[in-house]
Amino acid sequence: MAGVQTAVALREQGFTGTVSLIGAEPHQPYDRPPLSKAVLLGKAEGSALDVDFEGLGIDLRLGSEALGVRVADRELDTEAGPVPYDVLVLATGAEPIRLPGAEGVPGVHLLRTLDDAERLRPVLARQHDVVVVGAGWIGAEFVTAAREAGCAVTVVEAAGRPLAGALPAEVAAPMTAWYADSGTALRTHARVERVEPGAVVLDDGSRLPAGAVVVGIGARPATAWLAGSGIALGADGEVVADAHLRTSAPDVYAVGDCASFPSARYGERLLVHHWDNALQGPRTVAANILGEATGEPLAVYDPVPYFWSEQFGRFVQYAGHHTGADTTLWRGDPSGPAWTVCWLREDRLVALLAVGRPRDLAQGRRLIEAGTPMDPRLLQDPARPLKAATA
Repeated sequence: MAGVQTAVALREQGFTGTVSLIGAEPHQPYDRPPLSKAVLLGKAEGSALDVDFEGLGIDLRLGSEALGVRVADRELDTEAGPVPYDVLVLATGAEPIRLPGAEGVPGVHLLRTLDDAERLRPVLARQHDVVVVGAGWIGAEFVTAAREAGCAVTVVEAAGRPLAGALPAEVAAPMTAWYADSGTALRTHARVERVEPGAVVLDDGSRLPAGAVVVGIGARPATAWLAGSGIALGADGEVVADAHLRTSAPDVYAVGDCASFPSARYGERLLVHHWDNALQGPRTVAANILGEATGEPLAVYDPVPYFWSEQFGRFVQYAGHHTGADTTLWRGDPSGPAWTVCWLREDRLVALLAVGRPRDLAQGRRLIEAGTPMDPRLLQDPARPLKAATA
């Protein structure tokens, strides 16, 4: 997504030079969200992006993995040989973390690529007993599809609750019931000792039958190929970009899941692994590539992060970044079908999570962007529109 959108944005913003889009996968560039939904359930064959690459004059080089960058020579090394560049944009995304000891065991799956989804589709069609390792966003989306397909599902989570790395305990707590309500067995405080053909063995000795095992324990930036390039990487292995999405190397940018950027809005560096970041960042990259050439002021990238998840019959949306908040407020009953959590720093909204309340999300996102002071008392009334809860 990030690479495609950068190429498209360059053309839309008037760039007339050569644009080459290089990717390791052999498939036409595709969208990822449908992989855990329509593609997985066989309701769609694929999710190719509706982009006329030929008409836009974009040189599409598929099935050509990037192997390294020689900054001094301005060359990208690929499987097909070296590719010279004037400007290079790194958009290699993230790759799923693999479960140690499970490599090569039959029936163990990841869900990140189109090939992953196509390998999993017959598993769901045969209604296997499935064990999912990890109760994060992608785990919940897969479980939703697997239950819809009629599979018996057990989720194994090392932490004490779902979404432990993403949300505070009191916010994730109501979501725990969603698993039981869907007929899914959720095992928390459970660690995988080993995976065998047909079974997952936990560290307490219990053995879970598994016709298939799906691993969803997170992702890390796909940047190992940059080792030795001199391009600065951060603590999580991500490319360290500046406020204009430039890397430490001249004329090299980074965008999407593989890059972090400094947020003046939140006062910290953000690493955002979500679709919207791969859609918004490329516009800034394209503007700055053109701006560098013309000497115009460069655009700053400081978005309000946003993502959504469809799970257990609910539409969950999140905007902002809550870690610096000092107040948490609820709108609605978290045991009900629709509710919102708002995070404030002083009297300003910095993040919100909306379950089945898309209007809250849309209005809240604009209030975060504007930095509008809020009235906490009014904010807690779910009948009052968010935009009418200002101070």
